[in-house]
Amino acid sequence: MRIIPVIDLKAGHVVRAFRGERAAYAPIVTPLAAGSAPEAIVAGFLRLFAFDTIYIADLDAIERCGDHGAAIEALARRFPQIRFWVDSGAESAPGGARSDAAPGPRAFGLANLAPVIGSESLARTVAPDLSRETGAILSLDFRGDEFLGPRALLDDPQLWPPRIIAMTLGRVGAFAGPDLALLSSLTPRAREVYAAGGLRDTRDLEALARIGVAGVLVASALHDGRLSAQELRRVM
Repeated sequence: MRIIPVIDLKAGHVVRAFRGERAAYAPIVTPLAAGSAPEAIVAGFLRLFAFDTIYIADLDAIERCGDHGAAIEALARRFPQIRFWVDSGAESAPGGARSDAAPGPRAFGLANLAPVIGSESLARTVAPDLSRETGAILSLDFRGDEFLGPRALLDDPQLWPPRIIAMTLGRVGAFAGPDLALLSSLTPRAREVYAAGGLRDTRDLEALARIGVAGVLVASALHDGRLSAQELRRVM
């Protein structure tokens, strides 16, 4: 089971995410680091465990109100041993057609940056073919039972790249448990599925492993000590 820490960036800070209610997100307070600067939080995660991948959500870019491209590039250069998965509101993988209103890191050419294409950022009527984008990750975004994005993309796994994130925004930071029913419907259809939202403890990790989930994106359970260094060494 791969465990991938998450940092959500808003107005220059790493913020505490809760149920996708982004307007209320505030700078994070965590025992893993002093302050909420991105480099401090990444360093705090690495003191806890030698993670090899970290997910970044550039919330300002996703909401079309700025971006953290320079900060993300700085993280990639400061921590070259880490693979960063970055959702910056892109409407396609780098090199494809994308909206002028979709900012993002200037340095996706760096070897340790991988783009995440979030379905919520895509036009609801257009389902892009991402099957050849082997370096990209598709995030299938859900708010409750609603899929955020073109329905044809959810319905046709032939459009997907090898790695899929099932992002259940209403469970993020809420310790509600992963959406096992949703994940069970996706794992037979994709090469690798990663869960995002709701993780509580190692029992959830065991449940995810049983249904074939490849990994999980985690923030609150790490900051709150629900997953200790000892438990991380045992499950990873």
